[in-house]
Amino acid sequence: MIPELGYAATVVGFVLALYGAIAAVIGVRTGQANWLRTGERAAIGVWLLITACIALMLYAFLTFDFSVRYVAVNTNRGTPFYYRITALWGALEGSIVLWAWMLSVYTLIVVVRYRRRQPELYPWVLSVMLGILAFFLLVMSIPAPPFERLSPIPPDGRGLNPLLEDSGMITHPVALYLGFTGFSVPFAFAMAALLVGRTGDEWITITRRWTIVAWYFLSLGLLIGGWWSYHVLGWGGYWAWDPVENAAFMPWLTGTAFLHSVMIQERRRMLKLWNLTLIILTFGLTLFGTFLTRSGIIGSVHSFTQGSIGVFFLAFLALALLGAFSLLAWRTDGLRAQGELDSAVSRESVFLLNNLFLIAATFTVFFGTVFPLLSEAVRGVKVSVGAPFFNLVNIPIFLALLFLMGVGPLIAWRRASAENLKRNFLKPVLAGIVAAAVLRLFGVGNVLVLTAMALVVFVAGTIALDYGRAVRARRRSGDGWGAATWGLLLRQNRRYGGFIVHLGILVVALGVAGSQAWQIQTEVTLDKGQSVEVDGYRTRYRVRFDGLSASEESNHGKVTGTFTLTDGRGKEEVLSPGRKFYPQEQTPIAAVDYRLGIFEDVYLVLGDFARDGSQATIKLQVNRMVSWLWIGGLVLTLGAALAILPDHRKPA
Repeated sequence: MIPELGYAATVVGFVLALYGAIAAVIGVRTGQANWLRTGERAAIGVWLLITACIALMLYAFLTFDFSVRYVAVNTNRGTPFYYRITALWGALEGSIVLWAWMLSVYTLIVVVRYRRRQPELYPWVLSVMLGILAFFLLVMSIPAPPFERLSPIPPDGRGLNPLLEDSGMITHPVALYLGFTGFSVPFAFAMAALLVGRTGDEWITITRRWTIVAWYFLSLGLLIGGWWSYHVLGWGGYWAWDPVENAAFMPWLTGTAFLHSVMIQERRRMLKLWNLTLIILTFGLTLFGTFLTRSGIIGSVHSFTQGSIGVFFLAFLALALLGAFSLLAWRTDGLRAQGELDSAVSRESVFLLNNLFLIAATFTVFFGTVFPLLSEAVRGVKVSVGAPFFNLVNIPIFLALLFLMGVGPLIAWRRASAENLKRNFLKPVLAGIVAAAVLRLFGVGNVLVLTAMALVVFVAGTIALDYGRAVRARRRSGDGWGAATWGLLLRQNRRYGGFIVHLGILVVALGVAGSQAWQIQTEVTLDKGQSVEVDGYRTRYRVRFDGLSASEESNHGKVTGTFTLTDGRGKEEVLSPGRKFYPQEQTPIAAVDYRLGIFEDVYLVLGDFARDGSQATIKLQVNRMVSWLWIGGLVLTLGAALAILPDHRKPA
């Protein structure tokens, strides 16, 4: 019964979404409010139906209803309770359900928030949002039905992919999808502005917080994905330029460019056409990323499913881009800049360079990701584009972006004088140079790492200089230190929230640079009782092999090694890496164990072993500063939360 109920809800939801999109257009074109109210009720109905689909799917997973093919493929009777819930979005069909549900929630929020406040833009926004929803429901109805019936009903299922049995499964996909679907709101407002002809700053002002929220969730999803890769896959790294990583990274790059570019439009009435182009590209890249990850066209460690939805996604992507850019061409005359670039040495120029570098990075990642497809299609030869290519091209771009991150907020608008440059940048530049010299004295010889560290200190110096001056100015007006410090954050939350986000990115950059500069790795076979030693930061680690043990988990067998880690101060800690053996998998899955630290992690992976437990091969790594990536994510979270608060500045 569940397959029939679920499929009926999907089809009815598609019809309602399509009807609601059309009704909203009829309402705004004819001026009949009843049609618009009907479209709103359709949006509510779509949300209820997709919520019902999720409830039915969860019930099917929790009760092991193997009459639903998706349940039979992605769970079995040994799957723990927690992973039966996350299995909902563990493969193609379920992830589309989650995507559509999140989109329906965003649509519902738009209905509640703007139905009275934006009478001109709102109907078109509703129509666009429901149109996007209709596409995802169409996918759920035809090429990727989540409630497809399986007959005969098997006694047990195949089981979830072992790599997905991790706590990150509940946070990583959810954060990414909140980011992807969140960009549909500014896209819808941009399309509404083009349709109505109100292409000024209004749609940007309305969607600023929406964009920050979507950007933040996408950032969080990328960082959680790095953590997942680090502690689950067993290779000791956090970013490999995997096609699916790239698919999420590309809209992050264009979304970042958009967040910076809109500042120029708000301040100088420039870049209207460019900002609309950026939001269209960002939305298009979210669809393209879904096509890459869910069509099965590119092999990836993340691509666990093969689907037949590629044609649908490419067709919708082409339709969305064609429609959006056609509207853009139609309104070109109204998108002329009211201001102009006065000097190459100005904040406008820095922000433009920032955008150009971000778009260059996007193009590089896009080209490197799709080149294997083009090569195979044209020449019939499979090629791979790996980390060396991406690093070679993108590292100089990212270093340039770090530099601009420090220059942009302090350089003057319109035209910067020599005095302005000296006053704002002399001390931070000197601090960066000194930092690089000190690190060189401590043995850091990698030029790229030295440059990155110097730039991080430079940018941190500019932030500290700006904030210090602002606090002192408030102190002169009579505020105490506490009131001056915290009051500044609350009164200028947008500016200083952005600065805190920048600090978070700086901490992440330190983690990336540090982990690349200092890493120690060894692979060794140990007899029981034997030890291996490696050098760490100001200490020496000894790892002793104490033995092996075997156990049976609910859906797999596991061999666990016991190793005693001793540091130079004599402190001992037991690490227990293992290997999991799943009946449906030909090769075992690594179960990594590690000791996390602020400055370095000790990372241990169990390899081959003797059946009698007398011998084991391990990979031992000392990874420095990786934890700074996760700390940077926390700082970024604080900055984003501050930036989306209402602006408390009093009008001048």
